[in-house]
Amino acid sequence: MSYTVAVRALCEFTAKAGDLDLRFTPSPTAQEGIAGHATVAGRRGTGYQREVVLAGEYKHLKVRGRADGYDPAKNRLEEVKTFRGDLARLPDNHRALHWAQVKIYGALLCRERELEQVELALVYFDIVKQKETVLKESHEAAQLFEFFAHHCEIFLQWADRELAHRDERDRTLSGLTFPHQDFRPGQRVLAESVFQSASTGRPLLAQAPTGIGKTVGTLFPLLKAAPAKKLDKIFFLSAKTPGRKLALDAVRTLMEKQPDTPLRTLELIAREKSCEHPDKACHGESCPLAQGFYDRLPAARAAAANHAMLDRQRLRELALEHNVCPYYLSQEMARWSDLVVGDYNYYFDLSALLYGLTTENQWRVAVLADEAHNLVDRARGMYSAELDQLTFRALKRQAPAPLKSAFERLNRQWNALNKETDAAAGPDAAYRVHDQPPAAFLLALQNAIAAITDHLAEQPAVLNSDLNRFYFDALHFNRIAELFDDDAFIVDSVPLTPARGRPGSRLCLRNVVPAAPLAARFDSAHSTTLFSATLSPPGYYADLLGLPDNTAWVDVPSPFRAEQLEVRIQQRISTRYRDRQASLAPITALIADQFQQRPGNYLAFFSSYDYLERALAMLRDQHPHLPVWAQQRRMDEAARQDFLDRFQESGQGIGFAVLGGAFSEGIDLPGQRLIGAFVATLGLPQINPVNEQFKQRLGALFGDGYDYTYLYPGLRKVVQAAGRVIRTGDDQGVVHLIDDRFARPQVRALLPAWWRLGGG
Repeated sequence: MSYTVAVRALCEFTAKAGDLDLRFTPSPTAQEGIAGHATVAGRRGTGYQREVVLAGEYKHLKVRGRADGYDPAKNRLEEVKTFRGDLARLPDNHRALHWAQVKIYGALLCRERELEQVELALVYFDIVKQKETVLKESHEAAQLFEFFAHHCEIFLQWADRELAHRDERDRTLSGLTFPHQDFRPGQRVLAESVFQSASTGRPLLAQAPTGIGKTVGTLFPLLKAAPAKKLDKIFFLSAKTPGRKLALDAVRTLMEKQPDTPLRTLELIAREKSCEHPDKACHGESCPLAQGFYDRLPAARAAAANHAMLDRQRLRELALEHNVCPYYLSQEMARWSDLVVGDYNYYFDLSALLYGLTTENQWRVAVLADEAHNLVDRARGMYSAELDQLTFRALKRQAPAPLKSAFERLNRQWNALNKETDAAAGPDAAYRVHDQPPAAFLLALQNAIAAITDHLAEQPAVLNSDLNRFYFDALHFNRIAELFDDDAFIVDSVPLTPARGRPGSRLCLRNVVPAAPLAARFDSAHSTTLFSATLSPPGYYADLLGLPDNTAWVDVPSPFRAEQLEVRIQQRISTRYRDRQASLAPITALIADQFQQRPGNYLAFFSSYDYLERALAMLRDQHPHLPVWAQQRRMDEAARQDFLDRFQESGQGIGFAVLGGAFSEGIDLPGQRLIGAFVATLGLPQINPVNEQFKQRLGALFGDGYDYTYLYPGLRKVVQAAGRVIRTGDDQGVVHLIDDRFARPQVRALLPAWWRLGGG
């Protein structure tokens, strides 16, 4: 069995040494890098060969890559590296890595073209000064073959271990058995649909009710399919921490009967939650875990590879045993794990780690997106950007001299844009929409970005958090502007009036339809399954997420019986904004009456903290004997857990929460821990100028502007919240839907079919 590796990956594995150094050294953008390579190639002679594809073998290792250029007349092979700033600041270990790459390419070239020797050149191209610095070495083919063999031997020691791991992994997964005596009702339908998706490569939208074991029901069939479909990786992606915990618990459950299965599972954690020294910078002169990181990484990597479950705690223990950074060890182990559990952003974001590794290494991957109804809003956030002029002006006042001119030009263009907008929309308009991203403003922003980049390249030791923050915000804004499409984005500005000084604006690029960038992510995966209890109507999600036309749909029948859940529509109460004050008395009376009829644990959901707090105050005033507790505006993980811990099996009380918040989905309170819920809202997004623009744009694209903007997102939150009540086949409970609009046929049609709706 052979193993294939890219030249770059081979050299990064075998030739990287020294410190982890993340001091900010501005590098060229992708476009600048491409342009720089083209400039260098354009300066060469007519016989110059660009992007030379090279491949070769050493024993059972296949090595492939693409050298930047070869000049047959000079017999010179070139590797071009673009940069900005002072080349002397390039770390020695970076240059050693570059030489390793060009030597590997040289060995492949000499073998392929039967050359006895070749001149190798590292061409460092300054994209600002458009100047080349060329470092040259002449090498005999025999020398290069020896170098190639040495690095291949180092890599093969690891590759042989990974090949054996893969072979044993596939053998044991082929015989994987379901961890329970039988599937839960509905779970088999879900599992079979996921297996079929993996077999055919068709994406799958799977709506499956809460409480049937969706996590095990999706992971098991994919693991079972992995050997036959030659899957390299499975990515389990979730919107929130509880979803990732459920996935890790499911893996442990699946492996209980086959504990020797060499399935390497990795949990990816955000950098700020992994850092051991948050007071130190990420380089060897500051952080002890960065000093000599690459020298200690091989031992840490080998130790980590011996563990099947690399969750947050285990990975931290291994990292500290080997004195390396836990976060960057996890980034490394993403390359060598079979199942990776992490947030959506690791695959769907603009600079997603897992997506980048997938395309770079041509992996065959399967993606599971848990609670996929969240992906629409999360993706919109990933592909939106905004800049605040008042924040920028504060930065401009303290900007170093080299940035003054570029910042002044940007501020002038921003003011000119505000003036144009005032003339078109009126000076009192609280919200202004632009037809296109303002070209003059973007040009000034790009000039400011270039000026900051050059300044930071010349002053790498100077730290200014405000400048860095604006710089990265500006880079993101510029990247989103490059993606702009009339259908997918809205450009708007919001006036900002400071206590003192000149008014300004907040300029926004709002993504409305993230379909285009997400479609590329779906195309790169062998199969993708998006699953949730609320994915109706499927066309809404297919349209907004960019799913292909061959996407399969399954609506798993509920295992629950209508008599388990009493659903009462309180149609004499309106929770519309204008009616909220009048609604408080009947809502609190309803809660108190229900509690008196059947004491136990309840959740009461409201559309906002203000609405919640007013209802809670009235309930406490009129019914002081009722035990109540409430979600707060800012709760850390410990506070959220304290809130949930109040729901004891033998407890009694009402927890007040905001619909769409941390307690309306992704929590499991079976049995007597929760016996009912009150939903005092349709969950409709607020009517405001931004949402009205969304309605207009979505109506033009899909014909259902109101439903796509308001109704579908709102009812999804209602169904998710109500789904907290019935979690097992033995649960009994009640849900009060509080608003007269729940009685409308269009609204009732979007509620779960197994609910038996009654009046209140």
